[in-house]
Formats: sequence, structure tokens, C-alpha cells
Amino acid sequence: MSSDEDEWVPFSRRPEWSDVKPVPQDDGPHPVVPIAYRADFRETMDYFRAVYLSGERSHRALNLTAEAISMNPGNYTVWYFRRLVLEAVDADLNDEMEYINCVASKNSKNYQIWHHKRWLAEKLGPEVAQKELEFTKRIFAIDAKNYHAWSHRQWVLDALGGWQNELDYCTELLEDDIFNNSAWNQRYFVITRSPLLGGLQSMRESEVSYAVEAILSNPENESPWRYLRGLYKGDPNLLICNNQISGVCLQVLKTKHNIIFPLSLLLELLCHGFQPSTEFVSAVEALRTSVPESSSTSSLANTICSVLEIVDPIRSNYWSWRRSHLPSQVC
Repeated sequence: MSSDEDEWVPFSRRPEWSDVKPVPQDDGPHPVVPIAYRADFRETMDYFRAVYLSGERSHRALNLTAEAISMNPGNYTVWYFRRLVLEAVDADLNDEMEYINCVASKNSKNYQIWHHKRWLAEKLGPEVAQKELEFTKRIFAIDAKNYHAWSHRQWVLDALGGWQNELDYCTELLEDDIFNNSAWNQRYFVITRSPLLGGLQSMRESEVSYAVEAILSNPENESPWRYLRGLYKGDPNLLICNNQISGVCLQVLKTKHNIIFPLSLLLELLCHGFQPSTEFVSAVEALRTSVPESSSTSSLANTICSVLEIVDPIRSNYWSWRRSHLPSQVC
């Protein structure tokens, strides 16, 4: 069948379908808002319902699902039935992977398509891991933050392998766009899940340096600030002991630009027992005097919350709440 609508041949005129009685959609006797389906779509789905209800597993049924999918790639029942037919006719799943790659390239945010790809990859096993990783790269070249493609990539790595160059790939993406939060998320996924890197504790020191460098090059980029916190998730005592982290906060605060993220991180340090030097106190006090609305407060943590209420107006209520819930040791 040609993809050109003008050359589409109705099933009722195809000899190989002459034995099938189509099953129309049942909208009830008095549909409130009947949908004006295209004639080709209506007939295709009428024949699909007939095959589905009869339980037919054949190559013509497989071809029928392809036509139905071309008209509506999001129909989960058609995809489900296609998988049943693929198994029943012992189809070549490598050919099916080529088919789904073509469909996914045109519908890269369709959940049903990615679910089908995962089913295929799971059937085919580790031999397709590299191809699947390469496919997601092609998707990222078009849409660097495609959630479905990132989710699929992480599943492939976990289930099928292919970790060897993944950290380098993350670095490459971040060199292209340091603001790519999906690449930062993937980097964290790799250092915490890859069986080749030794885990978070082994990677923490080098990753802190990497994040700090990224912060200093673009202090307004929230991703590396979040990444730093993630590197010490569950280990607040280690967080406050790393001078690189408190140091980058101070360095950015002294510029008096893009201060929301360093103030927020400094507040976390204080809440976990960080003892600030006079240099920190002076840097924050300088910010307070530059914000007329902030009032004199009794502690550095209070001062930070007060400043954040002004410089981060979208989350002003949150910072006010944080100020009223500060641990007793920092109030």
C-alpha cells in the first residue's frame, strides 16, 4: 500500500480481505458528539476490530496493524495486538526494529512507540544495545530533552549494557550546551549506576570539581548547583566539609550577581552545621544592605532567607516558610 492517500485502496476492494466482515464502531443509538472520522480511517479500524475480535494471527493482520498505526500511532490496542501477532507468526524482530525506528523518528514523543521499542529490545537482548543508544542520539540531535528517549536510553544501559562511553557522551553534550539539564541528569545516573565507575563515592571528588568549574563559567545555571547537592545526597556531613563547595558559594556571592543559587546552597550548609567564617558573614551582610526591604535579623541563616524573599520573588512565600522553620541551632 502506498502512503499516498490518493492511492489508498479500501479493504472492501482488496481480494485478500473478501472473507472478513468489518465491525463498525459502536457509538450507541444516540451519540452526543459523533466524531467525523475520515473514510479510510473508519474502514481500516472496522477491519481491525473484526480481526482483533476473531483473534486472527496472520501476516495480513500484521500489515493491517501497520496501516492502522500510520493513521493513529497512539492507539495502544493496535500496538498490543501487533505484539501478539509478531510472536504468533514468528516474525523477524530485527525487521520489526527497523520498522519501529522509522515510526519513532516521526513520532518521537509517543509513549506507545517507545514501549514497543523496549519490548523489542528486551526480546533481542544485549546485541542491540549499541544500536538503541545510537538511535536515541539521533533523537537528541533533534530534541535534546526528549524525556521518552532519555528514559529508553537509561533502560537500555541498565538492562542491556553499553556503559563504556556514556560519561564521555554526557561531557560531550554539556560541552555543546552546559544548560542541558537532561544531560546533567544523565551524568548523575551514570556515576551512580554504571558498574564500570565504582559508584558515587569513587566519582565524587572529580565530579565536584567538574560541577564547580561549570558553576564558575555560568553561575546562573541552576543544574550544576543541583548536581552538587545530589553528589552528597544522604551525606550532609561530607557536604559541609568540602571546602570547594563553600568556596564556590563565597566566590559567586562576592560578585553580587546570580546570588539565588549560592545563597540557597549556603543556607543548606548552615542548616547542616556549617560554621561560616567572617568572610561569609560579610559577603551576606553586603547583600542585605543592597536590598532595602530586608530587615536586620539575628543570624546568618535568617539573613539569607530574608534576602532570598526579595531577590527570588516567585518563591518568596517558600523562603518565608523556610525562615520560620530554621533549625534551632541556626536561628
